[in-house]
Formats: sequence, C-alpha cells, structure tokens
Amino acid sequence: MKNFKYIPAESLEKASQKKDDSVLMAGGTDLLGMIKDDLLTPETVINLKSLKELKNIRYNAGKGLEIGALATITELAENSDVQKRFPVLVQTCKEIASPQLRNVGTVGGNLCQRPRCWYYRGEFNCLRKGGDTCFAVDGENKFHCVVGGGPCYIVHPSDLAVSLLALDASLEIFSNGKLKTVPIDDFFILPEQNETKENILEPGEIVTKIIVPEIPAGSKCAFIKFKERASWDFAVVSLGILLNTNGSTIKNGRIVFGGVAPRPWIDTALNTKLTGAATDEKNLKSLADSALLEAEPMSKNDYKIILVRNLLKQALIDLSKN
Repeated sequence: MKNFKYIPAESLEKASQKKDDSVLMAGGTDLLGMIKDDLLTPETVINLKSLKELKNIRYNAGKGLEIGALATITELAENSDVQKRFPVLVQTCKEIASPQLRNVGTVGGNLCQRPRCWYYRGEFNCLRKGGDTCFAVDGENKFHCVVGGGPCYIVHPSDLAVSLLALDASLEIFSNGKLKTVPIDDFFILPEQNETKENILEPGEIVTKIIVPEIPAGSKCAFIKFKERASWDFAVVSLGILLNTNGSTIKNGRIVFGGVAPRPWIDTALNTKLTGAATDEKNLKSLADSALLEAEPMSKNDYKIILVRNLLKQALIDLSKN
C-alpha cells in the first residue's frame, strides 16, 4: 500500500475542491480496502467525518425522513423514528455486513461503494478500470448481472440502495457550491452510459443527505436478501418491495431487485402489472413468474432468475396476507 497524507475535511466547500490525486473518505470500509490493494493510490485522503452536520437523522411528520450521508448503518438501524416508521430500513441494515462494519460504514458510503467483481478487484485491466475487456464475459460470471449489462457486467453491491429506491427516496448532493436534489432512480447509471462509474457524481460532488418520503398509509414493505453464505455476505440476489393493497387487489406498489444488474433494478413491465392485480395466490405466483423476462443471463448465472422469482412469490404472498 502506498503511503498517503490524511487530513480531516474543514468544510464541504474545501472538501469539494480536492485535487485529482486526493480522495474523499466517509467510513472507509470500502475505500481503505481499495487503497490497500492498490486499486487507488491517492496522495491525500480527506476524511469527511469531521463534518458533524452530515451525521444527523431527522424525521419530519408529513414530510418524511432525512438521513445524513455520514450517519452509520448502526445509527440508522437504532434510530427510534426509523424503527417505528421505516422498519424496512432497519430490516435492510441488519442484512449489511457485520456489526463491526455497520458501526463504521455510512449510509452515503453504502450507496457509493464500488463493485465487488473479482476481475475489478483483482489484477485485471478490465473495462471498469479503463481497459478494453470485460473478463466476466468469457470467464467466471456466477455472480454477475443478468440484465442491464454490457459492455461491463458488474452488479451493484448496495443493499440500502434497493430499499431506498423502493421507497422512492432522493439524494441531496453538494455541487459547485450549491445543493441539488436528485431522485435516487436518477443517481445510478448503467455501463452503457459510462463503463467506469456507477453513479452520476462528478469530481467534487458530495452526497450530503438521503431524503425518504412518508410511506403511504396502509402500505407494507419488505427487504429480502439471498446470500451464498449464512454469515454476512453481499447479495446474490435481493429485492425491496412496497405494496399497497385494498382487500383482494393491489392498489399500487414498487418492486426493486438487487444483485441482478449494474444498478438497483426496476422491472418496469412487472411494476406496471402490480396496479390492480388480484392478490390470490395463483395470480401472485403468475405475477412473480413474469419478473425479469428481459433478462439475458451469462453462461453461469441463469439461476439468478429462478431465485428472484421464487423469492418474489413468497414475498408477495406474505405481504398480501399480513
């Protein structure tokens, strides 16, 4: 690992004016690993955790939840307002990493973490590093994407992104000395838009806050994660659901998949079918079987489609009953 200079951020303005050979650090659980493995070789690491104003978690009745980007995963899960009004976020937080990592890792960092692809993390000059080849295409692609890929086939590793997208959250971003708000659906991008990055952040831009609207009355939410290991691990597939039912009918809802695409994935055709769908078990199973019809699996990961559909079946049935 190359030596680097470590300094605390004095302000958002100064942190955003960092030089090209500097990087910004939140919790550091991903960044420091990348530096250790020489995926990044910065001259300076600027620690944002000195900006205490970015750690607040605040609930505003009628408006929703504001989560400071530097709030830790543990702080989010243990917040009383979140536990009472946004339990799906607590459920999601408990599925992230280990307790030790949740104590350090931040909400903003979880959304902005880099892919776990073994070619990207290994000694391969792949597309995401600026090379000209995605080695997963003809290589080991068991954990790569089945939809939204090309020319790079990574999956996005964030669990919180899946649930926050299901809840229609927005992100506040410090940009060019001002704050702007971006729907989380517009924050993440596909490789066809840019092969080397996962989101719209430009140099000097910093995520400062996550804004989650009130969950509509009568809605039910869930986050489900399938892992290869029983202990903590990144998702093989996951799903976040918000469902609003009216007796025997789904009024509206949103389903988001994780682990299947280079970004949290909304199956538009599937979500369109939700509105007005009957909640009998036969119809819900049929609805789940229509998930990811546009998928183009790679040589070793078509099992993900089956996993997603089976998890979705059970989730829809459970939420419709309870």
